Amino acid sequence: MKKSFINIAQGLVLVALIATTPSCKKDYTDPSRATEDKIFTTPTGLTGVTVGLQRVYSLGRGSSFYNSVSIDALVTKQVKVLNAGNLAEAQLETGGVTVDGTNTMLLGLWTTSNKIIYDADKVIANAKNLTDKGYASGLIGHATIFKALSLGNMANFWTHVPDGNGDKVNFITATDAYNRAITAIDEALAAISATAISSAFTANIPAGLDIPNTLRALKARYALYAGKYADALAAANSVDLTKKSTLNFDAANLNTIFETCASNFNVYQSIDSTLGLPAGIQPDLADKRTSFYVGLSGAAAWRWVIKGFGGTSTAAFPVYLPGEVTLIKAEAYVRQSSPDLTSALTEVNKVVTKTAAADPLGVGAALPALTGPYTADQLLTEIYKQRCIEMYMSGQKLVDMRRFGRATTERTRSLMPFPFRERDNNPNTPADPTF
Repeated sequence: MKKSFINIAQGLVLVALIATTPSCKKDYTDPSRATEDKIFTTPTGLTGVTVGLQRVYSLGRGSSFYNSVSIDALVTKQVKVLNAGNLAEAQLETGGVTVDGTNTMLLGLWTTSNKIIYDADKVIANAKNLTDKGYASGLIGHATIFKALSLGNMANFWTHVPDGNGDKVNFITATDAYNRAITAIDEALAAISATAISSAFTANIPAGLDIPNTLRALKARYALYAGKYADALAAANSVDLTKKSTLNFDAANLNTIFETCASNFNVYQSIDSTLGLPAGIQPDLADKRTSFYVGLSGAAAWRWVIKGFGGTSTAAFPVYLPGEVTLIKAEAYVRQSSPDLTSALTEVNKVVTKTAAADPLGVGAALPALTGPYTADQLLTEIYKQRCIEMYMSGQKLVDMRRFGRATTERTRSLMPFPFRERDNNPNTPADPTF
């Protein structure tokens, strides 16, 4: 991945220099390099950069948050494009060869993901040199969350991920990217275990993220995707399911899913009360999660609207759901070398019977328990169904479709072509998948 624009810290510094340096002053040193060194060696500077990572990840239509959730929802038929003039979204909904390296949403996700990884690595490396280890562990944990999410997002959509930054960089497989995220998470958790995150650090970052629990949940997610089922189960068991961890929004920084889509009929809205699932695994009519995630619009333009975590301008969006962690346990029990179907069904039923009041995020099916008996294949189908409903519009369905061997007719693409900007600048770019 060629680093095509200046890093966050340098950008902030250059703005300040332009505003404060008199035009007659001649200074032949490299001001951006000197200032960058200062920023990356102070707690204040490093905090500014890691907060910047969160902003780049979560705010605006070009953010990783909007693009990862929307790309996934569009190609897995969870939503419906209402205005074909939104070309990138319309291409993804149509799928197949219509999606190519010109798609601006794919380019946006590719670019921001690589940029976040680049700057997160600098934060992590330089935080290790701070004398205040409690502040350092906070910086490492926070930056690692966005590094891991960025590696995971690219691995969810592409066959390969760049192996670093620079011209003519090589690539690693998607599985290697998941493993790289896990390694980074393990290092962050070790730093936090050695010295707990200081209150001074948490006071200086946006509210909402539970750093240790998020790291553990992301490790469980990516270990599952990498086929490391024992590790996924262990990580999932370490997550405190009474806690939540969210990207928070406010009147000045709106939830982009709501601002762009849910608040109008110009881009896309929820497909319908089936949540885009085919016959046989559609939500039960009594499943209360359906009305949590979608609602009737009362408008002629389209019958259904997005609710849930995109339903208001300031709705917080979860980095992971407690129900996801429970279903990771269920799947790991089935897929481990010695399947434990009894324990798997127990975990599935925790999600099936959970009420909204019992969930930190208010997501609850409130259905009767499943009784079985189930074969391993039947349980995996049930787990897939529950993941699709519990995690509606979470950005994780496409990778699930591939992992669970769902028919390609249920999606418009399986994997994405590489952006032309990458291919044009890097001869090592792998071949595009056919579908």
